[in-house]
Amino acid sequence: MKAVVLERKGEISLRDIDVEDVLSPDDVRIKPVAVGICGSDVHYYREGNIGDFVVRDPMILGHEASGVVTEVGSRVRHLKVGDRVCMEPGIPNFKSTETLEGMYNLDPEVVFWATPPVHGCLRESVVHPGSLTFKLPDNVTFHEGALVEPVAIGMHSANKAQISSGDTALVMGAGTIGIVTALAAGSSGCSKVFIADIKKEKLDFVRRHYQGKITPIDLKSQSIRDVMKGEDVDAVDILFEASGSARAYEGMTEYLKPGGTVVLIGMPSGPVPIDVVALQAKEISIRTIFRYVNIYPRVINLISSGKLDVKPLVTKTYSSRQGVEAFEYAATLPDSEIKIMIDVDF
Repeated sequence: MKAVVLERKGEISLRDIDVEDVLSPDDVRIKPVAVGICGSDVHYYREGNIGDFVVRDPMILGHEASGVVTEVGSRVRHLKVGDRVCMEPGIPNFKSTETLEGMYNLDPEVVFWATPPVHGCLRESVVHPGSLTFKLPDNVTFHEGALVEPVAIGMHSANKAQISSGDTALVMGAGTIGIVTALAAGSSGCSKVFIADIKKEKLDFVRRHYQGKITPIDLKSQSIRDVMKGEDVDAVDILFEASGSARAYEGMTEYLKPGGTVVLIGMPSGPVPIDVVALQAKEISIRTIFRYVNIYPRVINLISSGKLDVKPLVTKTYSSRQGVEAFEYAATLPDSEIKIMIDVDF
């Protein structure tokens, strides 16, 4: 089948590739319609690896996807041919201890699309477990369906924060994950959400599309404390660290109320400074997240209800026939872009 293939570090092609996809009774076959480009896809393209995951053989890219069901396994009851769906890209061992305890995202045997050596979904068709395939309501577009995957990270973070109605939050980092985390916090009950970064164009995007819902803070010209005080907020209940920058850890406790919560989302490249005494003095709780678990239906429902507006996040679109061009552009992504979407038209 035709696919967008990462041949090796720095080389992508659009070509036919043999993929063995056998439909089991619990699977569905899907024709992908929209696939988002994720930072991990770009990282594999530019660097050839992420940690111990190394691109050694040609690999189909893409894991943020929506599509149409074209075939249904005999034991699948909740889907039928023609259904519009989105797919959760990580397939666990359904009998593992982690899965049985409700933490399948932590199963060490998870097979995740576009993580070497596993092929992704930027191709003509994919076979996927029915239990990880979710029907989209009629008012949710394919682009919105593909965005469920990154938004799931933000929503899982909001769940970990155990938000109470009226809480306030600060998000460090206004990249895609930072923005969807801010949106998830707002839709989960936060009354005020701030987002801080040094990249003016990211903050301008937030100001332009989410005025009144998220308050941007330009760290080059503004003080977090001053902006919060201007909104009558002395300190926040929750701080989401979504930048992955070691500098974000410096003094983070000063923005938190006593008994507040820090949720760590971004993945730093090395050790970070943490003032344990400052955390103890306020009894700050630290929580971490890894991907997401049991969250897709909630995200889909919030998008469908209009309480979670993700449409503005798609800032540039390519066809799959422009797949090479799309990744070349994504590799030098301007700060003005948030999410690049590929419309699959093989």
